[in-house]
Amino acid sequence: MTTVIEIQDAADPRVADYVRLTDAELRREAGYFIAESPEVVRRLLAGSHPVRSVLVTPARYPQLADDLAQRDVTVFLAGQAVMNEVAGFKLHRGVVAVAERLPEPRLEKVIGAARTLAVLEGLNDQENLGAIFRSALALGIDAVLLDPTCADPYYRRTVRVSMGAVFQLPFVRLADWPDDLEIVRRKGFELLALTPDTDAESIDDVPVRDAARRALLLGAEGPGLLPGTLARVDRLVRIPIRPGFDSLNVGHAAAIAFHRLAEGRADHSSR
Repeated sequence: MTTVIEIQDAADPRVADYVRLTDAELRREAGYFIAESPEVVRRLLAGSHPVRSVLVTPARYPQLADDLAQRDVTVFLAGQAVMNEVAGFKLHRGVVAVAERLPEPRLEKVIGAARTLAVLEGLNDQENLGAIFRSALALGIDAVLLDPTCADPYYRRTVRVSMGAVFQLPFVRLADWPDDLEIVRRKGFELLALTPDTDAESIDDVPVRDAARRALLLGAEGPGLLPGTLARVDRLVRIPIRPGFDSLNVGHAAAIAFHRLAEGRADHSSR
């Protein structure tokens, strides 16, 4: 059952989880994370992450009442001014939730039934990482693999930009990078590296077959994939763009590439 508690004072110890929301390391070490905005919290409530509590304004509460009723969760009801004081800044969306991180799965389990993977190196921009997760979930990627330097998918901004995709899409961090790519290859995946190099083949020329297993590698804006990583891939691919323009934002490039690789899948919708 949902338990609703009214909060009148920002110093109330029951909402201590929400103090200093910008301090991501505090929450990472404690094993929990923050979800923000009605739609993201709704997807959180529909998933498997243990939800510790939800902090919501009276105006937003009716929008989430049905979703909250499906979980045994404590709801703190607070006015906008109190909520802002608790967080230390203005929370425009009127709802945040605290949930516990799930244990990270083993690589072999994540890729066992997968056909298309996104493999990210050096993605430390939180918004780009969130955008990639959102596109990956929407466009047929089965799991995301991260190198040790990628940002935390559970950062508050990443969770929000992903629209909750980080709750639904399996991900695992590869500790032995880039050697762990050999495990992916041995599982039957062709390793494709997305690059702006004009000598790479167009991704439009990559044969799309429903049975193919592919892992698409993406690097950070600017440096891209490191030479040692590029040396391990099977194929370099690029997105054809107008001459004289060097590259796309990595989030946009990822979405285009994901869509292309999804075209040969039986579960891909053409609508």
